[in-house]
Amino acid sequence: MKTSVNAARPALLVLEDGATFAGTAFGASGERHGEVVFNTSMSGYQEIATDPSYCGQIVVMTYPLIGNYGANPEDVESGRPWIEGLVVREISPVHSNWRAAESLGDFLARHGVPGISGVDTRALTRHLRSRGAMKGVISSVDLDAASLLRKAQASPGLVGRDLVREVTCAKTYRPAYPGEKRHRVAAIDCGMKRSILDCLAAVGCDLTVFPASATAAEVLASNPDGVFLSNGPGDPEGVPYVIETVRGLLGKKPIFGICLGHQMLSLALGGRTYKLKFGHRGANHPVMDQRTGRIDITSQNHGFCVDTESLDPAIVEWTHVNLYDRTNEGLRHRTLPAFSVQYHPEASPGPHDARHLFDDFIALMERHRG
Repeated sequence: MKTSVNAARPALLVLEDGATFAGTAFGASGERHGEVVFNTSMSGYQEIATDPSYCGQIVVMTYPLIGNYGANPEDVESGRPWIEGLVVREISPVHSNWRAAESLGDFLARHGVPGISGVDTRALTRHLRSRGAMKGVISSVDLDAASLLRKAQASPGLVGRDLVREVTCAKTYRPAYPGEKRHRVAAIDCGMKRSILDCLAAVGCDLTVFPASATAAEVLASNPDGVFLSNGPGDPEGVPYVIETVRGLLGKKPIFGICLGHQMLSLALGGRTYKLKFGHRGANHPVMDQRTGRIDITSQNHGFCVDTESLDPAIVEWTHVNLYDRTNEGLRHRTLPAFSVQYHPEASPGPHDARHLFDDFIALMERHRG
C-alpha cells in the first residue's frame, strides 16, 4: 500500500452558465478548458483518461472514490492521457494494487493534466443532466470565478471542431502481435484505443494502421481483406475528409466501424448526426439487437448520435437500439458488406458482452474474400 501526501491546493471548476464548484487540486497544477461531461463507470479511470475519444473534454467521475488502485503502464489506451481534466468526489490518499506503478495523481501530474477533488459530483452530474454538457474551465492558478467564467464562455466547443487531427497517428504503421494472422485489415485511426487493436489481433487480423488523413486509394493499395473505422473525439461532421475516404471504400471492401466509425459510415451513406444533451459515457448501457432480441450491457463514450430518419430504410437496417433512451446504436447496409455499432465491444473499461462483433467482422471478410 502506498500513500500519496501532497499539500492541499485550492482549485475551481467553473461552467459556462456560471455554476462554480470549489475543491482541492491534484495531478498537475495549471488550467485547462473543455466540454464538461460525466462518466458512470465504477472503475477504469486510467483507460478513460487515456482514451483519445476524450480529447477536448473534462471528465467527471460519478463513482465517489477514485484512485484507490493507482496507475500502471499496462492499462493505458494510448501513449498519454487525452482528457483536459478530471473531477472527482474523493481522490484516494492511498493506492494498493500489485500492478500499480504510481498514484493516479502522480500519473496525471507527469502528463500535465489537472484534477480537482472534493467536488459534489452528484450535484454536478444532476446539473449536467438537466442543463446538458457544457464548456468549463478547471484551474488551480486562477481562483477568480468571474475570470474563469469568461474563459469558459470564450473557449471553443465541440460542434464542428476537428479533434481527430490532434489524436490520429502521424504515419502508417504495422503493430506487431504474436500468433497466426489470417486476415489483412486496414484500420483508419481517428483516435483508436489500444484495446481495439488487441481485440482485432486476437481474432487473427494482420493490421495496418493508417492516419485519418489517408485517402481511399492509399488504404486500398494495401490490399486489405477488410477495413476498420475507429473511435475518436468530437463532432463527426467536423472531419469531412474521413467521410470522403469512407465513401470511397464502400462496396470495395468489408467495413466495420465502432463509435465515431459508426457515425462516419452513416455520414458516408448520406445520413446526419446530432449532438446529444449530455451523451452516453459509462460501462452499463443496455443495448438490444433488434434482429434477435439479444441485450448486451455495453461500454459507451459518445456525445453525438446518428439520426435514424436520415437514411433510407431500404438501404440501411438499424440493427441496435439503446434501451435507456431509444437512440441508435448500430446499422447494417442491406446490400454492401458494411456494419457498425455506436458502443465499444472492446469494453475497456466495461463488460465483454459484445466481443462477438469482432468475430462477426471476421465472418464478413471470409464471405467476401477474393
